[in-house]
Amino acid sequence: MASIGKQPATGGGETSGGPKMGRTLSRKMTRIQTTHDVQQEEDAPAPPAPADSELVPASLASIVPILRVANEIEQDNPRVAYLCRFHAFEKAHNLDPTSSMRGVRQFKTYLLRRLERDEAETRPQLARNDPKEIQKYYQRYYETYIKEGAAKIKPADMAKHYQILSVLHDVLKTVVPPERVEDEIKRYAKEVERKKGHFAQFNILPLHVSGASEIMELPEIRAALSALRKVDNLPRPRLQSTANSQNLTNNTLVHNDGDHSIHDLLDWLGIVFRFQKGNVANQREHLVLLLANIDIRKRTQDDYALLDSTTVSKLAKQVFKNYRSWCDYLHCPCNIKPSSFEASGIVHEDAQQRELLYIGLYFLIWGEASNIRFMPECLCYIFHHMANELDGILNSNVHSVTGAFFEPIYQGEEESFLQNIVTPIYKVLVKEVQRSRHGSVSHSRWRNYDDLNEYFWSKECFHDLGWPINPQAHFFMHPKATKSEHDQNITGRRRLKTNFVEVRTFWHLFRSFERMWTFFILAFQAMLIIAWSPSGSLTAFFDPDVFRRVLSIFITAAFLNFFQATLDIILSWKAWGSKQYTQILRYLLKFAVATAWIIILSASYSGSIENPTGLIKLFSNWAGNWRNQSLYTYAIIIYMLPNIFSALLFLLPPLRRSVELSNSRVFILLMWWAQPKLYVGRGMHEDMLSLLKYTLFWILLLISKLAFSYYVEIYPLVEPTKMIMAIGAPNYAWHEFFPYLQHNIGVVITIWAPIVLVYFMDTQIWYAIFSTIFGGIHGAFSHLGEIRTLGMLRSRFETVPSVFTENLMPTPNEKNSKDQMERMNIAKFSHIWNEFISSLREEDLISNRERDLLLVPYSFGGISVVQWPPFLLASKIPIALDMAKDFKKKDDKELINKIKHDKHMISAVIECYETLRDILKELLIDEHEKRFIDNICKAVELSITTEHNFLVKFRMSELPLLSAKLAKLLNLLKGDNEDVESYESQIVTVLQDIMEIITQDVMTSGHGTSSVENRPKFSNLNLNLMEDASWKEKVDRLHLLLTIKESAIDVPINLDARRRITFFANSLFMDLPPTPKVRNMLSFSVLTPYYKEDVLYSEEELKKENEDGISTLFYLQKIYPDEWKNFLERVKFDNSDNMDELRHWVSYRGQTLARTVRGMMYYRRALRLQCFLDTAKDRDILGGFRTYSPDENNQDHILARALAIADMKFTYVVSCQVYGLQKKSTEARDRSCYTNILNLMLNHHSLRVAYIDEAEETVDNKTQKCYYSVLVKGGDKFDEEIYRIKLPGKPTDIGEGKPENQNHAIIFTRGEALQTIDMNQDNYLEEAFKIRNVLGEFLRPKYQKHPPTILGLREHIFTGSVSSLAWFMSNQETSFVTIGQRILANPLKVRFHYGHPDIFDRIFHLTRGGISKASKIINLSEDIFSGFNSTLRGGNVTHHEYMQVGKGRDVGLNQISIFEAKVSKGNGEQTLSRDVYRLGRRFDFYRMLSFYFTTVGFYFSSMITVLTVYVFLYGRLYLVMSGLEKSILEDPRIQQNNKPLENALASQSVFQLGLLLVLPMVMEVGLEKGFRTAIGEFIIMQLQLASVFFTFQLGTKAHYFGRTILHGGAKYSATGRGFVVFHAKFADNYRMYSRSHFVKGLELMILLVVYEVYGHSYRSSSLYLFVTMSMWFLVVSWLFAPFIFNPSGFEWQKTVDDWTDWKKWMGNRGGIGIAVDRSWESWWETEHEHLKSTSIRGRMLEIILALRFLIFQYGIVYHLNIAHNSRSVLVYGLSWLVMLTVLLVLKMVSMGRRGFGTDFQLMFRILKGLLFLGFVSVMTVLFVVCNLTLSDVFAALLGFMPTGWSILLIGQACRPLVRRLGFWDSIKELGRAYEYIMGMVIFVPIVVLSWFPFVSEFQTRLLFNQAFSRGLQISMILAGRKDSNMYGS
Repeated sequence: MASIGKQPATGGGETSGGPKMGRTLSRKMTRIQTTHDVQQEEDAPAPPAPADSELVPASLASIVPILRVANEIEQDNPRVAYLCRFHAFEKAHNLDPTSSMRGVRQFKTYLLRRLERDEAETRPQLARNDPKEIQKYYQRYYETYIKEGAAKIKPADMAKHYQILSVLHDVLKTVVPPERVEDEIKRYAKEVERKKGHFAQFNILPLHVSGASEIMELPEIRAALSALRKVDNLPRPRLQSTANSQNLTNNTLVHNDGDHSIHDLLDWLGIVFRFQKGNVANQREHLVLLLANIDIRKRTQDDYALLDSTTVSKLAKQVFKNYRSWCDYLHCPCNIKPSSFEASGIVHEDAQQRELLYIGLYFLIWGEASNIRFMPECLCYIFHHMANELDGILNSNVHSVTGAFFEPIYQGEEESFLQNIVTPIYKVLVKEVQRSRHGSVSHSRWRNYDDLNEYFWSKECFHDLGWPINPQAHFFMHPKATKSEHDQNITGRRRLKTNFVEVRTFWHLFRSFERMWTFFILAFQAMLIIAWSPSGSLTAFFDPDVFRRVLSIFITAAFLNFFQATLDIILSWKAWGSKQYTQILRYLLKFAVATAWIIILSASYSGSIENPTGLIKLFSNWAGNWRNQSLYTYAIIIYMLPNIFSALLFLLPPLRRSVELSNSRVFILLMWWAQPKLYVGRGMHEDMLSLLKYTLFWILLLISKLAFSYYVEIYPLVEPTKMIMAIGAPNYAWHEFFPYLQHNIGVVITIWAPIVLVYFMDTQIWYAIFSTIFGGIHGAFSHLGEIRTLGMLRSRFETVPSVFTENLMPTPNEKNSKDQMERMNIAKFSHIWNEFISSLREEDLISNRERDLLLVPYSFGGISVVQWPPFLLASKIPIALDMAKDFKKKDDKELINKIKHDKHMISAVIECYETLRDILKELLIDEHEKRFIDNICKAVELSITTEHNFLVKFRMSELPLLSAKLAKLLNLLKGDNEDVESYESQIVTVLQDIMEIITQDVMTSGHGTSSVENRPKFSNLNLNLMEDASWKEKVDRLHLLLTIKESAIDVPINLDARRRITFFANSLFMDLPPTPKVRNMLSFSVLTPYYKEDVLYSEEELKKENEDGISTLFYLQKIYPDEWKNFLERVKFDNSDNMDELRHWVSYRGQTLARTVRGMMYYRRALRLQCFLDTAKDRDILGGFRTYSPDENNQDHILARALAIADMKFTYVVSCQVYGLQKKSTEARDRSCYTNILNLMLNHHSLRVAYIDEAEETVDNKTQKCYYSVLVKGGDKFDEEIYRIKLPGKPTDIGEGKPENQNHAIIFTRGEALQTIDMNQDNYLEEAFKIRNVLGEFLRPKYQKHPPTILGLREHIFTGSVSSLAWFMSNQETSFVTIGQRILANPLKVRFHYGHPDIFDRIFHLTRGGISKASKIINLSEDIFSGFNSTLRGGNVTHHEYMQVGKGRDVGLNQISIFEAKVSKGNGEQTLSRDVYRLGRRFDFYRMLSFYFTTVGFYFSSMITVLTVYVFLYGRLYLVMSGLEKSILEDPRIQQNNKPLENALASQSVFQLGLLLVLPMVMEVGLEKGFRTAIGEFIIMQLQLASVFFTFQLGTKAHYFGRTILHGGAKYSATGRGFVVFHAKFADNYRMYSRSHFVKGLELMILLVVYEVYGHSYRSSSLYLFVTMSMWFLVVSWLFAPFIFNPSGFEWQKTVDDWTDWKKWMGNRGGIGIAVDRSWESWWETEHEHLKSTSIRGRMLEIILALRFLIFQYGIVYHLNIAHNSRSVLVYGLSWLVMLTVLLVLKMVSMGRRGFGTDFQLMFRILKGLLFLGFVSVMTVLFVVCNLTLSDVFAALLGFMPTGWSILLIGQACRPLVRRLGFWDSIKELGRAYEYIMGMVIFVPIVVLSWFPFVSEFQTRLLFNQAFSRGLQISMILAGRKDSNMYGS
């Protein structure tokens, strides 16, 4: 394509035809797939082809506007569109002549073909040739849209027209020679060029857009802009003369001398420090909005021009708080010196300007810092030096005098800051991640974000790194690894890690929480000593001897302290290079002092004991003359002095906080021993009240726990232990290597080990109990559950409007009368309530009828009583009529009192009477007729109020007839009949009938109302009223009140609608902050990260059927039948019409981005309405029908301003990381996602999408990838780019995906608060109304001393109705996000950030590392680390339950397990992290306990629970196989009193059930739904096998938590968020649960079987069941839960198919590229990947753990009959000979199959025959000669199988060695054999159960019982039977 030239035609003399392409177009080109040619899946319908402008490769992005203009004008003038495309083609060719960049050649080919077609098909329309054609079209377009339409067209549309004209002019210049361009065209072009900058694309503020814009008229915006535009007194910078300097003029105003003109301070900073234009523009708007929102809160007047004097200072204080703290910490001077302004005589405006320059500089640094934003102190370092440069520039007065130019250190191109400062640091991050092998290498061998950031916590960074940055600094050095896999020879190795090393070991738990473990160990020792005393009573503590022994706990404490000091040295060794010598000295001194205390305390204690022996005697002799009891006492006192000092400081938290936060060297020296100097973790002490609350909580809990442990766990076991120790040497049943151990110590250890484990674990259960009690009390005092049913709402609805006004509306300025206040309250409430009810209807949760019953009238319309919603008044009129009809007495008062007894009934009667009167009078035109009505009304009112003879003057028996006629009349008035004459005649007839009934039947003297002649005809009616919406509303309401005969107690029917209504009403009675006006509220943003999840379901996805023939649409129709019915009522759906509505209906019931966006955009809708109510006058609100209209196209000034303020307060950014790739992708799914996201932007104009754009650029003749953060919004048809900021590299390559995705987009958020929302969340309009209250928590006076930095909100799990599993998960999650987090926040003060929807103090977090942490692997659970970080940096996390956000959860067992595994792995990584270590060490003791048991402690306790089962059963195995249990149980002394021993054996089994952990769930349901409901739900859950589910999840937590700490291998796992109604294959379940559950379950089953078989002869079966019942339950749960909770898990045909699939999977060979679901070998390799990168320590531990399986063989062989009761060790040796023989035979067969199986079949058969004969011969000899029995054979299998598994595990752990020895294939085949056996064992019960059809039916009811109760036809679903019309009702 190098020969492409411009069009040769230049003159008007040419005839038709466009640009001549010459040989270019005829050039023969090879056909290749273009971007437009998308490969489709087989049978998949092709999605609509995107426009050519959306197919442009990133490297040709500059031609996108040209192609969009071509598409825009295509219909208007195809020839000009063709010329535009040709111009785009030429420009593309000039940009990349060789088509070397990705996708360029394909795009050129596609465009060329399009041009060839257009060349032939298009002709000029306005002229004879192209030059004249384009000029005439340009002229016409300008005159139509610019000249004549400027006053009519919106600024946004004007921007589009100016862009089109600009592009057309560029095209015109290439088509028309300069001398042929008409003068008028030139004049128009100059005008366009001059004004187009005023119509540039904008985000929120149209800063450069001409024309009236409501948001720009706000005084706070104008004041902020005025402050920023004060640039007159600044030195003028100089632009470097560069090749690209001319390009800058396109987007920047330029003086005539060539220098850039500067509009504001951001422009000036951008030019001085070479920031990118996109960054400058982005931060300009950011800063303006911040200043405006802060400033307006200080104002009372409506109009002003200047910022408040404190606005900028307040913002500067927030922004620079961390920077100032950093400077103080490093004892370096702060480069922001505002105090010097006043001293030097600088006027206030200049001081404000300088502060704004500093703020702007920080924001510009932050906005371009990319991944460095995760390193806040690195940003401080950069800002520190650049602020110093700025200060020097501003103070260089010589420049303004001489006119000389200043030059900062870094200068050059526009991207100088990015290239010289950001990129070098980014490259360090890249290299570190490469060294980590993406997280697979040990954390200790590479530096993560924290290590690199903490480099700047030392003053050494100034000397080492310097400014300008020294590329030779240690910071940039990268250690070089040797060839060894596990060792590294690192240059400057001791500088590798900073301050902390994440080593994979469980000892981190002890190191981080040493005080807790010390407390529990010492308490256990003290209780054991007391229980061992003769009396065993707690009073024995006061016995001198016992007390002296109890004092020995201090020696234990010294040993533990020594161990802690040792751990500190070992685990931090690799970080010593970064530590100061004082810290290293502290470690060494701590170790020395701990050693000394062990010696001192041991020696002094030994001297205090009479008649010492052994080691104690040695110490006594060493102590010499110091043998004195008081010496130990003095030693204890001295030893305890630091703890006493800490306790005093603990009681004075303000003093401790002040001391820790002080940077005084004196205080640092004093605190040096207690805790090392560290930048974070200082001053984390709460106020005295909070301290007392959580201290009391833990004191009560610990007292209960210790008392239980003493009386239930320790004391009952002491007596049996003494008895066992007193028994003589037992008779061993095997060869005992240590037969002479005294006191049966092996038995004692076996019995006590599980008890000790339970002792350390059961605090978790006590925490569950106490958190339930305290959380329930707290929830009750917070008014939770006060309105939990519709009945409760009905009874309190009268108070709702006043409470609503008090809590959700700003306090009114004017004072009104009580009646006026009540009416105003109801009027305001009606707008909010009705908008809420309307949203329920829009979401199809209620029907039209239910909506009408729930709406509150907008105005009173002259009615004397309050008009309550019809659902309160339903059936009241018919009941009152029946009462009156049946009332036989003549006393009016009694009837009236009966009606008045029901306040709603009397209200309904009066309202109906007055409304009917008004309707009739308004309907009538004739005055005589109106007087007739007045006379009737007067007669009614006199008879009731004055004469009291109503029952005499009116016949009640005729009222039903009158009511029926009135209903008929109202029904006619509601209608819409085109035949007006017949319609009017019907109304007249009914009206005459009514009057006749009233005067002749109802009134006893009705004939006297008027004479017959003068009786009204009622024929002249004002039917125009029927077009009045307010009047029609009255008619509808009256018709409802008259005709509804049934009670509306069940309205609405939908459970979710009920829940939302009752929660909203209940929340109004809770403790809400005062409500500001919308204009005065805090501004906020919502940020949602998105990757490749579902956006909106396509039509194909709705109809796509699963293996049972069930489509998603059909499934949802049955799950949500009432909502489907409401949808059909709303949409009138046809099979082919309204498909978009159907797609949205389905998507809004899934976990889709569309649902999330709809929910979050409710904020804007809510703010818009609230702003209207704030600004509208009372008469407007009271005036009539729905003064407020949500239609944006029909606005008055108030609504326009409301929209502007809503936009100023709320921003929503979705970070669609791969949106740019999806836009260019050829895959159908990606294109669908792109289209759906684009449609979301087009439908929601305030939605913004941020994405990472990937482009190719040529630098130094080399093509390289460049990355940009881009923000787009919806335009007319396509997205419109707002900001583009270049990045130093691909940001997502550095850390975890989600936090990196959030981080790149956070620069586009706005406001003072930031809510983080996941894309599986939802929001509700009624909850959005509370957002300004929630944000008010940041400013609440009660938090003045410690303001919140994260506001926690509760969540509603909306996926609970899908299945029983989803219900279990929903209840579990609901209890955590309500009662769990409630207690964490208050009183425990350890709530962190557990995911979304928390609201962050945005300024606080953007200056402290962002809203999450992103280091690979260690920050896998990225959310909670932001809570850790916030707390460590002095933040405060609170929790608020008056607002809730919807959230979806996983609904299938496999999804749930993947999620639980991810969380468990995340907690494993947390255990190793510096954040957990610092919080554990720096919290006070009680807060540290709260922190432990609510984070990693919960998972460690889960692991301990499982470990207890193992320890217990292996202990029993040891006792039963060694014969010790038999000897003990048969001992007469034990038989006399064996009850305590049995209790001791079974005491731990109670804790395996873990039922106490569901207590919080029951409490929360009880609070919010009633305790009867809670108990019922608990029973139903147990019947649906919830215990099986939770026990199964226990195994998931324990497995992944333990494996992660030992070996690593944690990584993010996508769970998938679809509807799970499909059957998971057996192979899928086997792959997922084989190692985590099945292997462990089978091991425990073998243990239980062996324990029963070899102990049944002397042990009762009842004792066995009593001891092992919970363990059998655990085994069954772990082995069969995946199949119990698997839809159609016991259906025969599916079982057969599963077996076939599993066999195929097991037999397939693996290899490179073979997926794990295709081959067992591939899965087996993947399953053990964590062992490839584990440490030597991890391998050794794996080997040691594998040795446990050898005990089976060792024990069983001595019990074989063939052993003849021999106890010789030779028996065990011979068993190994047998084992090796079997393995050798298997190896021979394997080798034979490979060696002879193909070419020498006969040889292979002979070999197998010989082996078989040999086997038969050996077995015959053994049976005949050696007395081998059949039971021996089965016992041998039971013994040898675990041994083979042990060999297999050891082989896997020693994989490198085994590979070198050549045995790896054998290990693999052995593994395959074991997998076959395990699969068979698990599969056989499934086959047996599948044989019985009723099992499958029972399972279906078990799984979907919750859905059954809501009308789910699950039998139809699983059978695949569907209605013929799936769209029908």
